[in-house]
Amino acid sequence: MSEPVKIGVVGVGYLGSIHAQIYTRLSDVTLVGVNDVNSDVGKRVAVDCGCDFYSNVDQLADSVDAVSVVVPTSCHREVSLPFLHRGIPVLLEKPVAHTLDDARLIVNEAEQSGAILQIGHLERFNAGVVRLHEELDRPRFIEVHRLSEFVERATDVDVVTDLMIHDIDIVLSLVRSELKYVSAVGASIVTNHVDIANARLEFEDGAIANVTASRVSAKRFRRIRVFADACYLALNFEDQQIEISRPGKRPPDGRFAPIINSSIQVEPTPPLDSELAHFVDCVRKGKQPLVTGSDGLQALKVAYDVREKIEKSLHSFV
Repeated sequence: MSEPVKIGVVGVGYLGSIHAQIYTRLSDVTLVGVNDVNSDVGKRVAVDCGCDFYSNVDQLADSVDAVSVVVPTSCHREVSLPFLHRGIPVLLEKPVAHTLDDARLIVNEAEQSGAILQIGHLERFNAGVVRLHEELDRPRFIEVHRLSEFVERATDVDVVTDLMIHDIDIVLSLVRSELKYVSAVGASIVTNHVDIANARLEFEDGAIANVTASRVSAKRFRRIRVFADACYLALNFEDQQIEISRPGKRPPDGRFAPIINSSIQVEPTPPLDSELAHFVDCVRKGKQPLVTGSDGLQALKVAYDVREKIEKSLHSFV
């Protein structure tokens, strides 16, 4: 039997503490320790998870096989580069970095050292999204809505970076074609940043995606609809179930084929549990993760393009 994978977590605020808790539940994994700039928070999580608290990140790096980095995005480069330079696999929460330059540095360091770099685009591990990939061949039109009620979280960034980037990443994974044009509009409603945004992504193969994200809606609504050759699929991100419409067999009298509506019963799984289990499996087997550093960089590039188009649209009315 192989030795347990020794894991550390850097940054154990709300999300990082959940990373730590999940690692304690995974088989063949040992949560060695956690680190946080707030030692009181870090020590409390360490006690809750039955691991050590490391005030020194270098000492944590000496003790682990891999690490989750769940610090503020502006700190991603500073925290992740030393681990990647030493060849230590890193699960880095999305987005890759605060700037494209930082993101490129992180991805390049992983490529040069050969370290595994997985980006935490959580929705790729939604069981419904996984099944959607299996069912689809050639998407032609995609419509995504990710609407949420306002909460005082992540209000230091815009809704594109906070929410829409999830769906940008999903669209890029579904449409395996070069992106040729982006248009976008948005508005600031409550914060000083854009709180609601819509983007239209046009691809070289003719596919089009219409993506909407809001953090100022009356209720939570998260859904993706995909029109492909000879089928239509709709996924509810919440219950991870898929509705599907396909033509049936054409009758011999030449009439149109009947439309058959059905649903695909997907067994829901907690996406974060699946994401961390996948990371551990990649570390153990030395394989590429589902969401690579390059994937995360591409999603960030598109998000930046969307933000730029929104800024231009806002300034045009000034």
